[in-house]
Amino acid sequence: MNKLLAREMIAEFLKEDVGTGDLSTNLIFNGDIRGEGYFLAKDNGIICGTDIIDLTYSYFSDDYNIELIKKDGDFINKGDIIAKVEGKVSTLLTAERIVLNLMQLMSGISTIGNKLVTALDDSSIKIVDTRKTHPGLRMFEKYAVRCGGCYNHRYALYDGVMLKDNHIAFAGGITRAVNKVKSQLGHMVKVEVETETREQVIEAVKAGADVIMFDNRAPDEIKELQKLVPSNIITEASGGITLDTIGSFKGCGVNVISVGSLTNGVKPLDISFNSREAIKI
Repeated sequence: MNKLLAREMIAEFLKEDVGTGDLSTNLIFNGDIRGEGYFLAKDNGIICGTDIIDLTYSYFSDDYNIELIKKDGDFINKGDIIAKVEGKVSTLLTAERIVLNLMQLMSGISTIGNKLVTALDDSSIKIVDTRKTHPGLRMFEKYAVRCGGCYNHRYALYDGVMLKDNHIAFAGGITRAVNKVKSQLGHMVKVEVETETREQVIEAVKAGADVIMFDNRAPDEIKELQKLVPSNIITEASGGITLDTIGSFKGCGVNVISVGSLTNGVKPLDISFNSREAIKI
Protein backbone atom coordinates (compact mmCIF):
# COMPACT_ATOMS: atom_id res chain seq x y z
CA MET A 1 0.00 0.00 0.00
CA ASN A 2 1.32 3.44 -0.92
CA LYS A 3 1.61 5.10 2.50
CA LEU A 4 2.02 8.59 1.05
CA LEU A 5 -1.27 8.37 -0.85
CA ALA A 6 -2.93 6.59 2.07
CA ARG A 7 -1.98 9.39 4.43
CA GLU A 8 -3.36 12.01 2.05
CA MET A 9 -6.65 10.14 1.81
CA ILE A 10 -6.86 9.69 5.58
CA ALA A 11 -6.53 13.47 5.90
CA GLU A 12 -9.72 13.85 3.86
CA PHE A 13 -11.50 11.25 5.99
CA LEU A 14 -10.48 13.14 9.15
CA LYS A 15 -11.75 16.43 7.73
CA GLU A 16 -15.13 14.78 7.26
CA ASP A 17 -15.24 13.09 10.66
CA VAL A 18 -13.40 15.49 12.99
CA GLY A 19 -14.07 18.79 11.26
CA THR A 20 -13.26 21.64 13.65
CA GLY A 21 -12.73 19.32 16.60
CA ASP A 22 -13.89 16.30 18.61
CA LEU A 23 -16.34 17.84 21.07
CA SER A 24 -16.84 14.71 23.18
CA THR A 25 -13.11 14.16 23.70
CA ASN A 26 -11.86 17.73 23.86
CA LEU A 27 -14.36 18.80 26.52
CA ILE A 28 -13.26 16.00 28.87
CA PHE A 29 -9.56 15.37 28.26
CA ASN A 30 -6.80 17.96 28.00
CA GLY A 31 -3.87 17.29 25.74
CA ASP A 32 -1.62 15.95 28.51
CA ILE A 33 -3.74 13.05 29.73
CA ARG A 34 -2.35 9.73 28.53
CA GLY A 35 -3.87 6.31 28.23
CA GLU A 36 -3.44 2.82 26.83
CA GLY A 37 -5.70 0.73 24.68
CA TYR A 38 -6.01 -2.41 22.58
CA PHE A 39 -7.41 -3.28 19.18
CA LEU A 40 -9.25 -6.58 19.61
CA ALA A 41 -10.56 -9.13 17.15
CA LYS A 42 -14.22 -9.92 17.73
CA ASP A 43 -14.41 -12.50 14.94
CA ASN A 44 -12.11 -14.92 13.12
CA GLY A 45 -10.48 -13.80 9.88
CA ILE A 46 -7.46 -12.25 8.14
CA ILE A 47 -6.20 -8.97 9.56
CA CYS A 48 -5.39 -6.11 7.20
CA GLY A 49 -4.75 -2.40 7.64
CA THR A 50 -2.52 -2.32 10.71
CA ASP A 51 -0.54 0.58 9.19
CA ILE A 52 -3.71 2.68 9.38
CA ILE A 53 -3.19 3.09 13.13
CA ASP A 54 0.11 4.94 12.75
CA LEU A 55 -0.96 6.83 9.63
CA THR A 56 -4.00 8.22 11.46
CA TYR A 57 -2.43 8.90 14.87
CA SER A 58 0.36 10.88 13.20
CA TYR A 59 -2.09 13.66 12.32
CA PHE A 60 -2.71 14.40 15.99
CA SER A 61 0.63 13.79 17.67
CA ASP A 62 4.04 12.21 17.32
CA ASP A 63 4.00 11.21 20.99
CA TYR A 64 2.51 7.72 20.93
CA ASN A 65 3.60 4.09 20.91
CA ILE A 66 2.20 1.22 18.86
CA GLU A 67 3.02 -2.43 19.45
CA LEU A 68 1.72 -4.56 16.62
CA ILE A 69 0.92 -8.08 17.82
CA LYS A 70 -0.45 -9.16 14.43
CA LYS A 71 0.73 -8.18 10.96
CA ASP A 72 -1.25 -7.82 7.74
CA GLY A 73 -2.14 -11.20 6.30
CA ASP A 74 -2.13 -13.00 9.67
CA PHE A 75 -5.07 -15.17 10.67
CA ILE A 76 -6.75 -13.88 13.82
CA ASN A 77 -9.16 -15.57 16.18
CA LYS A 78 -11.94 -13.94 18.14
CA GLY A 79 -10.39 -12.42 21.26
CA ASP A 80 -6.89 -11.92 19.81
CA ILE A 81 -5.14 -8.65 20.56
CA ILE A 82 -4.12 -7.08 17.24
CA ALA A 83 -2.21 -4.10 18.58
CA LYS A 84 -1.46 -2.29 21.84
CA VAL A 85 -1.29 1.50 21.81
CA GLU A 86 -0.24 4.19 24.27
CA GLY A 87 -0.47 7.94 23.89
CA LYS A 88 -2.56 11.00 24.51
CA VAL A 89 -6.16 10.01 25.19
CA SER A 90 -7.31 12.69 22.74
CA THR A 91 -5.31 11.01 19.97
CA LEU A 92 -6.55 7.51 20.79
CA LEU A 93 -10.21 8.52 20.91
CA THR A 94 -10.41 11.01 18.04
CA ALA A 95 -8.64 8.65 15.63
CA GLU A 96 -10.59 5.58 16.76
CA ARG A 97 -13.45 5.57 14.25
CA ILE A 98 -11.37 6.22 11.13
CA VAL A 99 -8.90 3.50 12.13
CA LEU A 100 -11.67 1.00 12.84
CA ASN A 101 -13.69 1.81 9.71
CA LEU A 102 -10.72 1.19 7.43
CA MET A 103 -9.23 -1.76 9.28
CA GLN A 104 -12.59 -3.54 9.58
CA LEU A 105 -13.36 -3.08 5.88
CA MET A 106 -9.89 -4.13 4.73
CA SER A 107 -9.88 -7.16 7.03
CA GLY A 108 -13.31 -8.17 5.76
CA ILE A 109 -11.99 -8.14 2.19
CA SER A 110 -8.86 -10.10 3.12
CA THR A 111 -11.00 -12.64 4.95
CA ILE A 112 -13.36 -13.29 2.04
CA GLY A 113 -10.36 -13.45 -0.30
CA ASN A 114 -8.80 -16.15 1.84
CA LYS A 115 -12.08 -18.08 1.85
CA LEU A 116 -12.33 -17.86 -1.95
CA VAL A 117 -8.80 -19.24 -2.38
CA THR A 118 -9.62 -22.11 -0.03
CA ALA A 119 -12.94 -22.85 -1.73
CA LEU A 120 -11.41 -22.89 -5.23
CA ASP A 121 -8.48 -25.08 -4.15
CA ASP A 122 -6.69 -24.69 -7.48
CA SER A 123 -3.20 -23.14 -7.42
CA SER A 124 -3.16 -22.89 -11.23
CA ILE A 125 -5.89 -20.22 -11.17
CA LYS A 126 -5.45 -16.71 -9.76
CA ILE A 127 -8.49 -15.09 -8.15
CA VAL A 128 -8.62 -11.37 -8.93
CA ASP A 129 -10.75 -8.39 -8.01
CA THR A 130 -12.64 -5.97 -10.26
CA ARG A 131 -13.29 -2.22 -10.36
CA LYS A 132 -16.35 -2.75 -8.14
CA THR A 133 -14.79 -0.84 -5.26
CA HIS A 134 -16.12 1.93 -3.04
CA PRO A 135 -15.31 5.42 -4.41
CA GLY A 136 -12.24 6.82 -2.67
CA LEU A 137 -11.29 3.49 -1.11
CA ARG A 138 -9.89 1.56 -4.08
CA MET A 139 -6.26 1.67 -2.96
CA PHE A 140 -7.12 0.31 0.48
CA GLU A 141 -9.42 -2.36 -0.92
CA LYS A 142 -7.04 -3.59 -3.60
CA TYR A 143 -4.27 -3.86 -1.02
CA ALA A 144 -6.62 -5.90 1.17
CA VAL A 145 -7.31 -8.24 -1.74
CA ARG A 146 -3.61 -9.09 -1.90
CA CYS A 147 -3.38 -9.62 1.86
CA GLY A 148 -6.08 -12.27 1.53
CA GLY A 149 -4.09 -14.25 -1.03
CA CYS A 150 -5.82 -12.97 -4.17
CA TYR A 151 -4.56 -10.66 -6.93
CA ASN A 152 -5.47 -7.36 -8.53
CA HIS A 153 -7.04 -7.00 -11.97
CA ARG A 154 -6.41 -3.63 -13.63
CA TYR A 155 -6.37 -0.81 -11.11
CA ALA A 156 -8.51 1.60 -13.11
CA LEU A 157 -9.52 2.56 -16.63
CA TYR A 158 -6.08 3.92 -17.45
CA ASP A 159 -3.80 0.90 -16.95
CA GLY A 160 -5.40 -1.77 -19.11
CA VAL A 161 -7.81 -2.15 -22.02
CA MET A 162 -10.95 -4.20 -21.47
CA LEU A 163 -13.33 -4.30 -24.40
CA LYS A 164 -16.76 -5.15 -23.05
CA ASP A 165 -20.02 -5.75 -24.89
CA ASN A 166 -20.88 -2.07 -25.29
CA HIS A 167 -17.41 -1.13 -26.55
CA ILE A 168 -17.68 -3.91 -29.12
CA ALA A 169 -21.22 -2.95 -30.14
CA PHE A 170 -20.37 0.73 -30.62
CA ALA A 171 -17.14 -0.10 -32.47
CA GLY A 172 -18.87 -2.47 -34.89
CA GLY A 173 -17.36 -5.73 -33.72
CA ILE A 174 -14.46 -7.32 -31.87
CA THR A 175 -11.99 -7.10 -34.76
CA ARG A 176 -12.59 -3.41 -35.35
CA ALA A 177 -12.33 -2.61 -31.66
CA VAL A 178 -9.09 -4.58 -31.14
CA ASN A 179 -7.47 -3.16 -34.28
CA LYS A 180 -8.37 0.37 -33.28
CA VAL A 181 -6.84 0.18 -29.80
CA LYS A 182 -3.79 -1.88 -30.80
CA SER A 183 -2.87 0.62 -33.49
CA GLN A 184 -2.43 3.24 -30.76
CA LEU A 185 -1.19 1.31 -27.72
CA GLY A 186 2.36 0.78 -26.57
CA HIS A 187 3.70 -2.74 -26.09
CA MET A 188 3.31 -2.68 -22.29
CA VAL A 189 -0.50 -2.56 -22.22
CA LYS A 190 -2.61 -5.70 -22.67
CA VAL A 191 -5.95 -5.83 -24.45
CA GLU A 192 -8.72 -7.98 -22.96
CA VAL A 193 -11.89 -8.90 -24.83
CA GLU A 194 -15.13 -9.97 -23.16
CA THR A 195 -16.83 -12.87 -24.97
CA GLU A 196 -20.13 -14.67 -24.52
CA THR A 197 -20.21 -17.09 -27.47
CA ARG A 198 -17.97 -19.56 -29.29
CA GLU A 199 -17.96 -17.29 -32.34
CA GLN A 200 -16.79 -14.32 -30.30
CA VAL A 201 -13.97 -16.36 -28.79
CA ILE A 202 -12.76 -17.37 -32.25
CA GLU A 203 -12.93 -13.77 -33.47
CA ALA A 204 -11.07 -12.49 -30.40
CA VAL A 205 -8.27 -15.00 -30.98
CA LYS A 206 -7.95 -14.01 -34.65
CA ALA A 207 -8.04 -10.31 -33.75
CA GLY A 208 -5.00 -10.70 -31.48
CA ALA A 209 -6.51 -10.26 -28.03
CA ASP A 210 -3.99 -10.68 -25.20
CA VAL A 211 -6.64 -11.80 -22.73
CA ILE A 212 -10.04 -13.38 -23.37
CA MET A 213 -12.81 -13.31 -20.80
CA PHE A 214 -15.48 -15.99 -20.78
CA ASP A 215 -18.42 -14.02 -19.40
CA ASN A 216 -21.20 -15.82 -17.54
CA ARG A 217 -20.12 -19.24 -18.78
CA ALA A 218 -20.51 -22.43 -16.76
CA PRO A 219 -17.37 -24.46 -15.96
CA ASP A 220 -18.20 -27.18 -18.52
CA GLU A 221 -18.70 -24.53 -21.22
CA ILE A 222 -15.39 -22.92 -20.30
CA LYS A 223 -13.54 -26.21 -20.70
CA GLU A 224 -14.79 -26.40 -24.29
CA LEU A 225 -14.11 -22.75 -25.09
CA GLN A 226 -10.63 -23.07 -23.62
CA LYS A 227 -9.75 -25.49 -26.45
CA LEU A 228 -10.20 -22.65 -28.95
CA VAL A 229 -7.62 -20.41 -27.29
CA PRO A 230 -3.84 -20.73 -27.85
CA SER A 231 -1.74 -21.10 -24.70
CA ASN A 232 -0.11 -17.69 -25.19
CA ILE A 233 -3.46 -15.96 -24.58
CA ILE A 234 -4.55 -15.49 -20.98
CA THR A 235 -8.11 -16.61 -20.20
CA GLU A 236 -10.46 -15.35 -17.52
CA ALA A 237 -13.75 -16.59 -16.12
CA SER A 238 -16.12 -13.92 -14.86
CA GLY A 239 -19.73 -13.17 -14.09
CA GLY A 240 -21.64 -13.90 -10.90
CA ILE A 241 -19.00 -16.16 -9.37
CA THR A 242 -19.35 -16.29 -5.59
CA LEU A 243 -17.93 -18.11 -2.58
CA ASP A 244 -20.70 -20.69 -2.98
CA THR A 245 -19.98 -21.40 -6.66
CA ILE A 246 -16.25 -20.84 -7.14
CA GLY A 247 -15.37 -24.42 -6.17
CA SER A 248 -17.09 -25.71 -9.31
CA PHE A 249 -14.51 -23.84 -11.44
CA LYS A 250 -11.62 -25.93 -10.13
CA GLY A 251 -9.77 -27.45 -13.07
CA CYS A 252 -11.72 -25.51 -15.71
CA GLY A 253 -8.47 -24.40 -17.35
CA VAL A 254 -8.59 -20.61 -17.10
CA ASN A 255 -5.69 -18.57 -15.77
CA VAL A 256 -7.80 -16.09 -13.85
CA ILE A 257 -11.20 -15.87 -12.14
CA SER A 258 -12.52 -12.38 -11.38
CA VAL A 259 -14.91 -11.98 -8.48
CA GLY A 260 -16.81 -8.71 -8.04
CA SER A 261 -18.06 -9.65 -4.58
CA LEU A 262 -14.45 -9.72 -3.38
CA THR A 263 -14.80 -5.97 -2.75
CA ASN A 264 -18.46 -5.28 -3.48
CA GLY A 265 -20.77 -5.81 -0.52
CA VAL A 266 -18.19 -7.42 1.77
CA LYS A 267 -19.06 -7.67 5.46
CA PRO A 268 -16.43 -5.83 7.56
CA LEU A 269 -14.57 -7.96 10.08
CA ASP A 270 -15.61 -7.04 13.61
CA ILE A 271 -12.75 -5.30 15.45
CA SER A 272 -13.02 -3.10 18.54
CA PHE A 273 -10.86 -0.59 20.38
CA ASN A 274 -10.91 -0.73 24.16
CA SER A 275 -9.13 1.23 26.84
CA ARG A 276 -6.92 -0.76 29.15
CA GLU A 277 -9.55 -0.58 31.87
CA ALA A 278 -12.36 -1.85 29.65
CA ILE A 279 -11.06 -4.88 27.78
CA LYS A 280 -13.86 -7.15 26.60
CA ILE A 281 -12.88 -10.42 25.00
